[in-house]
Amino acid sequence: MLQPSKFNLIMISAMYENGGNTTHRMLDGHPELFVYPFESQLGTSMSSHFIQTLVPFRYCWPEFPLTNDAASDYELFYDEELKTRTRVPARSKFKDADLDLSEAERKELFAKCMEGKPRTRAHLIEAFFTSTFDSWKNCARSGQEKAYVGYSPVIGLDAEKIFADLPHAQIIHVIRNPYSGYADTKKRPFPLSLKKYVWTWSIMQHMAATYASMYPKNFHLIRFEDMVQDPKASLSGLCDQLGISYSDTLLYPSWNGVKLEKIYPWGTIRTPTPEANIATANELTADEKAEIRSMAIVMLKQFGYESLF
Repeated sequence: MLQPSKFNLIMISAMYENGGNTTHRMLDGHPELFVYPFESQLGTSMSSHFIQTLVPFRYCWPEFPLTNDAASDYELFYDEELKTRTRVPARSKFKDADLDLSEAERKELFAKCMEGKPRTRAHLIEAFFTSTFDSWKNCARSGQEKAYVGYSPVIGLDAEKIFADLPHAQIIHVIRNPYSGYADTKKRPFPLSLKKYVWTWSIMQHMAATYASMYPKNFHLIRFEDMVQDPKASLSGLCDQLGISYSDTLLYPSWNGVKLEKIYPWGTIRTPTPEANIATANELTADEKAEIRSMAIVMLKQFGYESLF
């Protein structure tokens, strides 16, 4: 539950092409949340995970050297999407996003936030988020904000590290059927193979279900299918778990409070509807569907997808 006068962090986690970006953008306009503008890729080059081949370091919880200065710590955060947008906006896929943010000021505020504080990972994470919003000049604000929201794919795999650093943090893990997820990942320039995608999907969901059991007050599961079928019912329940009020802004994706007709380029899922979700899954061949089912059957049953195909 959110804590008054504390740094409250909510991280969104999801297997690739499972609706993490959609959920991120659905939360965007909520008056009680500071929602990070793009993926908050917190990982550093020192980050690692025991499932190393499945998790790029940029999506891991960050690691830092034993000694360093604040300016160098700032640079270690991968944060490719926001840093690209501020440093070379013409080369950013978000070049049309109306973002008034000076990275020089953000870096200065990051260092200021660390002044007089122990150099812990928790304080560095807090400085990362607070300096972003303190330097974002045209951020839509309500004055009611009490938590920060970030999204980093598969960050839920690091739940134990996150809760060790920030015991009151919350993780929202989004699950989407692997047929639609794999069909969307195939559209990427360098897609995962079917086997690697489905094994990663299965491991991710198994660990998420385990963490939801271990940390019932902090780790929350939500199915993409439920969210797009009935966003009010699905997201109002999530609000109850997070300790925030329901808002009708949750009924549509937005960026900085402005409604988005299509989520792209924030994510591969362009139109979050039940019909589009099934149509995407049906882009696969019968053989691909059969192979996915054979490999993912345990988790398909766990999350109610066993009769989908």
